[in-house]
Amino acid sequence: MRVLLIGVGTVGEAIARMCAQREWCQSLVLADYDLDRAGALQAELGDRQRLPVERIDARDAVAVTELARRQDVDLVMNAVDPRFVMPIFDGALAAGANYMDMATSLSRPHPSDPFRLPGVKLADEQFARSGEWVRAGRLALLGMGMDPGLTDVFAAYAAKHLFDEVHEVHVRDGGDLHIPGYAFAPVFSIWTTIEECLNPPVEWDGERGDWITTEPFSAPEAFPFPEGIGPVECVNVEHEEVLLVPRYLKGVRRVTFKYALGTDFIAKLQFLHDIGLDRTEPVRVRGVEVSPRDVVAAVVPDPISLGDKMVGRAVVGTWVIGQKDGKPREVFLYQMADAAETMRATGSQVVGWQTGFNPVIAMELFASGAWSGSGVHAPEVFDPDPYLALLDRYGIHHAMLEMEPGAHRPT
Repeated sequence: MRVLLIGVGTVGEAIARMCAQREWCQSLVLADYDLDRAGALQAELGDRQRLPVERIDARDAVAVTELARRQDVDLVMNAVDPRFVMPIFDGALAAGANYMDMATSLSRPHPSDPFRLPGVKLADEQFARSGEWVRAGRLALLGMGMDPGLTDVFAAYAAKHLFDEVHEVHVRDGGDLHIPGYAFAPVFSIWTTIEECLNPPVEWDGERGDWITTEPFSAPEAFPFPEGIGPVECVNVEHEEVLLVPRYLKGVRRVTFKYALGTDFIAKLQFLHDIGLDRTEPVRVRGVEVSPRDVVAAVVPDPISLGDKMVGRAVVGTWVIGQKDGKPREVFLYQMADAAETMRATGSQVVGWQTGFNPVIAMELFASGAWSGSGVHAPEVFDPDPYLALLDRYGIHHAMLEMEPGAHRPT
């Protein structure tokens, strides 16, 4: 399979490292706005013929189309910030290529009641175009990272094998990962961090049969993470799983996503919001138009440079509540990655690797024909079994914890 990888930052670099080792990957075009960054990665991986380098402006759908056609790719892999989703999505369709991303098209808050009602939801723009992808006979797979992505595969696996009835699905992202010596150092794109953390979080309310919104950082909950980590406070954050799971797991009563951010990190994000540094609209500074959020991104540490400074473990999982054989059951299906061990074994920053291995697994399933189809879909639409089998084949940790029904309740 021939792949156009757009973006070789923290996650894109991890994807490239893994794809370069896979036999199914006939070619992987390393495309980025920063040609030097793409060239340095090509030089490190050492395969100029199979890993050509191209410059791309991800804002330009026509440029994406032209590059995909010129390189005759089968798949366009989007590994840049979600603000660029739609031009890459449109460019891939126009080129007649399949498409994959790890974050979906952006939301827009409700104009008059943003903390109670959703406006334009995550992925709405992409799902609205599904008919075009069906007519073209091409597949767009949305949200195929870690979370969303593997968390959605876990939900599909639980519904298929572990439950007769799935009542609730709650994704929890936490652990004990930290970066000593830094007052403010996000572990992934600060642009995306600000976007998902300061937007109104979404929940699925099955009784109403609709999505609702709430205040950022609402409903704090001490979730008991496995692997000896124990309770860590998580809060509501806008995330794709809440929009994807109810589309495919019919009858689910509640879906939430919560992230362990920490009180200090939350306070700093709130301060950025209070003084307007989270804004994306340009402001004029000494005659130059500049986006405040881009300024923040320029001055905080680049997550790709922090891999060897991270300490601890990242745990992401899907807590499923329901019934099996007439009895209540709760499980937590999760993936755990240790920062130091991941850096030593893969050469990639832990969050970048943890996110990046998932689209690589999905690409292999595309290449083998195990996953196929047309239209715009999320991971839940596919059989989870071959996906988890590939995790086992490549020695990628995943596990399941039986939880005592009712012992811990989502807030």
